[in-house]
Amino acid sequence: MKAVILAGGLGVRLRPFTQAIPKPLLPIGEQSLLEIQIANLANNGFSEIFIATNYKSEYIESFIGDGSKHGVAIAYSREREPLGTCGPLSLLRDRLDEPFVMVNGDILSTIDFRRFVAHGNSMEGNLTVATKQVRTPFNFGSVQADGDRITGVDEKPDLLIEVVAGMYYMRPALLEQVPDGEYFGVDQLIRGMLAEGLPVHRYCMTEYWLDIGAIDDYKQAEDAHREHFDSD
Repeated sequence: MKAVILAGGLGVRLRPFTQAIPKPLLPIGEQSLLEIQIANLANNGFSEIFIATNYKSEYIESFIGDGSKHGVAIAYSREREPLGTCGPLSLLRDRLDEPFVMVNGDILSTIDFRRFVAHGNSMEGNLTVATKQVRTPFNFGSVQADGDRITGVDEKPDLLIEVVAGMYYMRPALLEQVPDGEYFGVDQLIRGMLAEGLPVHRYCMTEYWLDIGAIDDYKQAEDAHREHFDSD
């Protein structure tokens, strides 16, 4: 199986850490985030991984290498200009000749990729989006009412929201939707497909998941690694 890891982001919200180190190489435990992702993919049967780079691409390539130490083959694509969260696929058209998984390079997760791929294979469409239900604090009292009469108050309840988890199952035909050499996001892809009446499926994962977008998330990732990954 093949996978694409998007590792070209600037990591602006993680500065000053990312001024010297690209975000995918930030250490979590004894490994970098990118190495954890590669290991999870390798353990789930992926043998060929493409890493899409831009910011500090030479650091990533020299640090990760050809993938031999993880038992996989790793190749790289370099963006001359940022291409967003879907545009980098246009640089890999000729290499993605079978169903594949695309993963954001800032995701820490224990997702079972075999189950995710099996679910995607069972769907008729070209795109299946991994999602995750997350609890978000709500800082106001929620009021239930019947007309002008209050029937209940829930003081600062947590909101349960289903979010895009930054992992996607894709079939090669999907690449026809991706323009060449243009900044193009997954959100644009999904909206375009829905506007054309094309099916977009979901896979609501239950495993651990964290989007490392800010410094607080990075600190949380250290604790999560000890709980979910150290035993590996």
